[in-house]
Amino acid sequence: MFTDLAEQAHGSVLLKYGETIVLATACMSKDRQAGLGYFNLTVDYVEKFYAAGKILGSRFVRREGKPSEEAILGSRVIDRTLRPLFDQSIRHAVQVIVTVLSVDDNDPTILAVNAASLALAVSNIPWNGPVGCVRIGKYADKDNSDTLKINPAQSLRLGEMDYKFDLTVCGKDGNINMIEAAAHQSTEDELEKAFGVASAEITKLENFQKNIVKEIGKEKRVIEKEIINPESTALFNENILPKMETAIFNEVGKKHIDELHNVWNKMVAEKYPDRKDFAVEDDLFDDTENDILHKKAIEENLRADGRKMDEVRDLYAQAGGLSPVLHGSGIFYRGGTHVLSVLTLGGPDDRNLVDGLQLKTEKRFMHHYNFPPYSAGETGRAGFTNRREVGHGALAEKALLMVLPPVTEFPYTIRIVSESMASNGSTSQASICASILALMDGGVPILAPVAGIAMGLMMTTSAKGGQEYKVLTDIQGPEDHYGDMDFKIAGTREGVTAIQLDVKVEGVPIKILGEAMKQAKGARVTIIDRIEKEIPKPRANISPNAPEILIIKINPDKIGMVIGGGGKTIKDIQERTGATITIDDDGTIYFTGKDGSAGKAKAIVEEMTHEFKIGEVLQGKIVKMADFGAFVELNPFTDGMVHISEMAPFRVERVSDLVKEGMIVPVKIINIDAERGKIGLSIKEADKDFFSAHIKKA
Repeated sequence: MFTDLAEQAHGSVLLKYGETIVLATACMSKDRQAGLGYFNLTVDYVEKFYAAGKILGSRFVRREGKPSEEAILGSRVIDRTLRPLFDQSIRHAVQVIVTVLSVDDNDPTILAVNAASLALAVSNIPWNGPVGCVRIGKYADKDNSDTLKINPAQSLRLGEMDYKFDLTVCGKDGNINMIEAAAHQSTEDELEKAFGVASAEITKLENFQKNIVKEIGKEKRVIEKEIINPESTALFNENILPKMETAIFNEVGKKHIDELHNVWNKMVAEKYPDRKDFAVEDDLFDDTENDILHKKAIEENLRADGRKMDEVRDLYAQAGGLSPVLHGSGIFYRGGTHVLSVLTLGGPDDRNLVDGLQLKTEKRFMHHYNFPPYSAGETGRAGFTNRREVGHGALAEKALLMVLPPVTEFPYTIRIVSESMASNGSTSQASICASILALMDGGVPILAPVAGIAMGLMMTTSAKGGQEYKVLTDIQGPEDHYGDMDFKIAGTREGVTAIQLDVKVEGVPIKILGEAMKQAKGARVTIIDRIEKEIPKPRANISPNAPEILIIKINPDKIGMVIGGGGKTIKDIQERTGATITIDDDGTIYFTGKDGSAGKAKAIVEEMTHEFKIGEVLQGKIVKMADFGAFVELNPFTDGMVHISEMAPFRVERVSDLVKEGMIVPVKIINIDAERGKIGLSIKEADKDFFSAHIKKA
């Protein structure tokens, strides 16, 4: 339907699954972008409020603004799936825009990846697709089945503990080229099995798209590649090539190869003073470095810094020791990658409200990641959060969330900020390690320590057509830049908690991914050993600078009494005690404060919501007398009545013979009329000898 809706786009598709509908468009610039040293792909995943049938936004702004975190993460998933299938030498700009037009209980991100793939496949833009994308996992259901579910509804995936693992998997031709995963300490074997099931579903999606391309696909544009001048090749082979191996393979990182690259750039500029674009010469240097790294790794087991294929760089871990003002801190080094993570604990009111297209919820755990320019020894804009920072923060958040204690055991809102101080390979995984140190330093009772590691791949096709490869542990520098895979795997000693896969090739065989996961386990156990050497277990107590949180649960029917008309009662308690009070609909009440304020507020609310029971004995004050008995104040909010016959184990002529207003007496609750709100009391059943002294005196 509506095949001409976006007819000016070079490729477009309207894709529907259930009542979730997305529009994907793809366009390529007419002219080549001169001087651009990279392939310029832009992907935007755009959420429209109307898609959910809601008027969202702030009170004063009711139109879409900057992308939500979910939209940013969606854009990254699409980008990372599509990018490897382009010829990276293209210097025309390509833009893919996916717009969510309607959404129900199905995941629009999965639909968006498939729609983007189909839009490119039917367009005239040169691209080696299509690809397929599925969501797959083990989720909680009535029979607690271990059956893998494909593209589950949103309602099935709600909550932190409702699944064993949850995967988004993209691929092509039986290989995998993108993964996002969260897991509750799942084993490598069960995840590898899930990749295989996902790949079979992806093949169905590829065939679905190929059939459409046969019918309406456009002829692809021919992008002529710029041919390098033979004189440039000769100049390179004579002056640069002989020095490259020595510059690449050293223990000081990228310094020597970067210096050699600068020499080459200057040499080319001097040879061609009238030219402004040296992209092909730059590509020659990069391609040669790439070939050398692959050849040496595969044929000689040689890495740029001399490490073994499964060797982790030198580690350093520090828990705390930065400042007593902080609630917790962790510093983690892995080679030249250095990260500082800082923990802050807050009350329930500090939770992050997420008001999205499909879900409105509160997050009690947040991990934020920052990558300032100095981390890479560069200058640039500071204070602006880019897509990469959002993505890395979200990945670490998933990995850590799986080992946090339930809110019933640890009701704090938890925020961790990871600052990348120095970067030489996978600061996101170092952030996980620094953050677990901060959590343990802050006394958060985690289930188990988590560590993360980035795995790489050097893969080539042999002369006989087979694949030759080497899996690399803890990639850094040129391995990160020129390697074929960035496979980030986080987990505990027992299993995996998060995965993120990016590739530069069209896809990686599942067998290699399984091998990489097993190799990664050895690396993360090594890191966990180092973390536990620094701090064996979480500290016994949280920081004295963190707020105290106390919890009670009351009858939900009494919530209105605690709040009071217009919130008058709860505001009064908060003002008197200095504590913050948060009430959930189920009657759970959180008291957050310092210096004993939480305890004071808790005592007041407990007193006013106390559920009196028949047989309970307590002290009360006579507040009013009548001929038939006396009224006793049980607490400032509740009175009961002692009938004259229940005052003493003997006949009482007048109430005033035994009691007077203001007198403190023991009472036992003998009946409760819930409908009328009346409580019957007895002094004689509480203490039959209470009035003995009074009688003797009389």
